[in-house]
Amino acid sequence: MDAIDRKILQLLQEDASLPIGEIAEAVNLSATPCWKRIQRLKKDGVIRKQVVLCDPKKLGYGAVAFVTVRTNQHNAAWLERFATVVQQIPEIVEVYRMTGDIDYLLRVVVRDIEGLDAVYHKLIHSVEMFDVSSSFAMEEIKYSTAVPVDGNPLSGSD
Repeated sequence: MDAIDRKILQLLQEDASLPIGEIAEAVNLSATPCWKRIQRLKKDGVIRKQVVLCDPKKLGYGAVAFVTVRTNQHNAAWLERFATVVQQIPEIVEVYRMTGDIDYLLRVVVRDIEGLDAVYHKLIHSVEMFDVSSSFAMEEIKYSTAVPVDGNPLSGSD
């Protein structure tokens, strides 16, 4: 992957609806080679998918909660059940297996505290857990879906 690929990725992460012509112009290519690069990035799995990002608040989901889960069952069957359950609850938008004292961290978007309570009840009725704790986010300071593409996390250059 070269600097042109990185610039293409940066542009697409900012606005995936950009026309090929605009992307090509921004990276000093003609449309066909630019399109071929994008197709290669898709084929190679660098670009996983292109989506629309909705504003949760405008859809009535004004609260973000982080839920921590601890389990005392560290086996494949439990993990498979847990993974199946969290996939079926649309309010759970991210799930991570963690190191340290917490086994799993979930980011949950809900309308209000009652919405989180409904998610909580779905979880505890579907899979056995040792401990579940949650906290509401008070303010969003930074949110991004963009992954750094410059190859150097401390550098601001291409």
